[in-house]
Amino acid sequence: MESYKSLFFKHQAQTSQNPLALEIVFAEGSYIVDKNGKKYLDFVAGVSANTLGHNHPKVNEAVKNQVDKYMHVMVYGEFIQQPQVELASLLAKKLPDTLNCVYLTNSGTEATEGSLKLAKRVTGRGEIIAAKWAYHGNTQGAMSVCGAEKQNSAFRPLIPGVRFIEYNNIDDLSKITNKTAGVILETIQGGAGFIVPKDNYLAKVKARCDEVGALLILDEIQTGVGRTGKLYGFQHYNVVPHIFVTGKGLGGGMPIGAFVSSYNFMNLLKNNPKLGHITTFGGHPVIAAAGVATLKEVCETNLMEQVSYKEQLIRTLLVHPKIIEIRGAGLMLAAMVESAELATKIILKCLENGLILFWLLFDGTAIRITPPLTISEDEIRKGCYILLQALDEV
Repeated sequence: MESYKSLFFKHQAQTSQNPLALEIVFAEGSYIVDKNGKKYLDFVAGVSANTLGHNHPKVNEAVKNQVDKYMHVMVYGEFIQQPQVELASLLAKKLPDTLNCVYLTNSGTEATEGSLKLAKRVTGRGEIIAAKWAYHGNTQGAMSVCGAEKQNSAFRPLIPGVRFIEYNNIDDLSKITNKTAGVILETIQGGAGFIVPKDNYLAKVKARCDEVGALLILDEIQTGVGRTGKLYGFQHYNVVPHIFVTGKGLGGGMPIGAFVSSYNFMNLLKNNPKLGHITTFGGHPVIAAAGVATLKEVCETNLMEQVSYKEQLIRTLLVHPKIIEIRGAGLMLAAMVESAELATKIILKCLENGLILFWLLFDGTAIRITPPLTISEDEIRKGCYILLQALDEV
């Protein structure tokens, strides 16, 4: 029989020339196991998606219970399905009053698309402002607000009416005008190198949006669901967006997304035209059940309270001449080294030694460190030790 590795390269479309190509047979907690029985400590968590690690019993139980009741029964928004309603209600209860209405989607990218449409529908305007080196997803609309021409150039023309500003540059806020429908920003820039907002930047963007009647959209796909120590990253920065986008970690390893705004704004998607935003599988009951279990576990335990300590432990341990700085916040960190070549050597050496690390999309000198929130202190120490060893060896 032909190997799965051979079939993987022959029949499964690839996204890069050199995928890591581990053949996975099992995963639990902070570990992933390959077909040879080798265990890998996971410092990436499915690129921030596995909030509670792998094979979490409460997520598994929720999924199995829902499968036994029903799976897909109707396109989104027509039938009352308990997991959808419970997830939307629970999320709304944990958020500021103006973020009280949730539209569930299949992915963060789809949620981005919905948020852009909503901003245009609310304001009646067509212009979108986004940040250089942003990443919001890979569909045509989401790519249009990703400020990385190297990624976008092969797929133009994209959606018109998008202008770009520099993240953390207050002078650029004058580009937000009464022609602007929405400004979409990552609360912490991900692909650009885990860049955090400075000097009350996000609040200043919100103030400018309010001044000209534009909407602030914050992308919380990576920063959400406790990863920064609060449920959503914007809660650190004295700002409440008009719309925000979530995904990744909300599903506890299942594919999910949502855009969230006020009931009055969301209500506009029902009329002129009706079916202003529709999805067949968004809010799939099995995935929504996983989302409820994940959100409850994050909010009802001390996982978020532990994030700051775990961040400081990583920062304290990862001191090495080859690490220039550690960027980011909470358990969304990036160890910066002097070159992309060095970063790749370190990542591959760590993989060889049983530690999973990864790259960031636009900054090749960054080494992603985004473990599950459930990672233990001993596991953090073990992973950092492997990384320090690799830094010595390469």
